[in-house]
Amino acid sequence: MKELIHEEFGDGIMSAINLKPDIGRASHEGAEHVVITFDRKFLPYNWPSD
Repeated sequence: MKELIHEEFGDGIMSAINLKPDIGRASHEGAEHVVITFDRKFLPYNWPSD
């Protein structure tokens, strides 16, 4: 997940503060699937300048 976040947003982390989880369901080709969503804030790294 970390690599996917870096690819999408750049250098940073997902915050666990104010985490909003959600669970749902979906059906694909007649089979039930679990859908889990984590709504989290992205915090970019602030690298110090030399």
